[in-house]
Amino acid sequence: MEYIREPKDGPDGACVFCTLLADGLEGQPGPLFVGETAWVTLAKYPYNPGHLLVLPVRHEGDLEALTDAESGEIAALIRRSVGVLREASAPHGFNVGLNLGRAAGAGIPDHLHWHVIPRWGGDSNFMPVVGNTRVLPELLAETYERLKAVFDA
Repeated sequence: MEYIREPKDGPDGACVFCTLLADGLEGQPGPLFVGETAWVTLAKYPYNPGHLLVLPVRHEGDLEALTDAESGEIAALIRRSVGVLREASAPHGFNVGLNLGRAAGAGIPDHLHWHVIPRWGGDSNFMPVVGNTRVLPELLAETYERLKAVFDA
């Protein structure tokens, strides 16, 4: 419910992703890695521990407007994110994807962001169905510290 009720904009209606990158947001770990044209952060409302977002630095919601440099660095960071998660968490698989547009499920359609979600056999349970909630065994701050060490290595 926190996700549903929470405004999707940053302070003064600014893009929450641009604000996180530039100034940080209270209660949200900062970027895990910042490149020249793209960056990686933890999802604030993860599906699983280690759920990452890969985004262009530039505020852009149109996939076709990305430059070749942005597209290349995003692809490289998605690949690197998978490697970091493999090393830090040993998942059995991954979901990797982009929800392009609100109708496709993008909660923040004005700033492109790719999801990199680690998955483990049996990571689904009855709680989302019966309790309408997800159970995560690790706090965001703990996940951040564990993954940041691998990104920085």
